[in-house]
Amino acid sequence: MARQPGQAASLRRTDHRVLGQGIGLNTEDIRLVAVTRANRALVAALELAPEQRDFVAGNSESLEEAETDEDARPRAIMAGTRVVGFLMYDASDNEALVYRFMIDRAHQGKGYGKAALRALLDEIGNLGHIREVSICYEPENEAARHLYRAAGFVEQGIDEDGEMIAVLPMVDR
Repeated sequence: MARQPGQAASLRRTDHRVLGQGIGLNTEDIRLVAVTRANRALVAALELAPEQRDFVAGNSESLEEAETDEDARPRAIMAGTRVVGFLMYDASDNEALVYRFMIDRAHQGKGYGKAALRALLDEIGNLGHIREVSICYEPENEAARHLYRAAGFVEQGIDEDGEMIAVLPMVDR
């Protein structure tokens, strides 16, 4: 059966399929899991592209920080059985603060960041007490700005460390 013009492109856009690479996952297969001894080395081994490395602290450093910060919630971003990213947040009082969010360089551009952000907001929403989510990022990180803005985050300004703070109210979710 012949494909209609644009059919393959539509499939890629709709399902975020990785055609020709044999992965075949769609973004619904993205989930967050706690970082454990079993997946810690895989999380630590994730890499950003060289031009992105100044945008976020290294995962090993973040995992060390999580060991001494009882409020930190480190999460591996999973695509099926593969670790494709890492995030970390803290959810105390009525606010959640997302202070690490990265997708490995080999897995960028597949919709995993958007799906992981959706999964994160679901996880935070299920806590029941969070009224607002804040996220910080380097102002030069246009990909982050676009992702967070598309999710409804509103930029509030630059913090004392020179990072952009964006906020999403959870009351409307």
